[in-house]
Amino acid sequence: MDYNDQVKNRVKRIEGQVRGILKMMEDEKDCKDVITQLSAVKSALDRTIGVIVSSNLIDCVRNAEENGEIAEDLMKEAVNLLVKSR
Repeated sequence: MDYNDQVKNRVKRIEGQVRGILKMMEDEKDCKDVITQLSAVKSALDRTIGVIVSSNLIDCVRNAEENGEIAEDLMKEAVNLLVKSR
């Protein structure tokens, strides 16, 4: 799969957030603030997973249709990936 710059930038932003959390921990910041930032990272990861799975699903369905295949199994697999990521 080809990961576009938008998806890569999302991951880079998440990486920056995680580094910030580590810095907060090293600076012994309040646990409420750390948890808030961890929750933000988790949410960002969930959204990124959704973007990747949906983009991949679109590509896979197009390829299946071009080859005369039924895309139902691909859709089930995509849904399973989303469920597993929760």
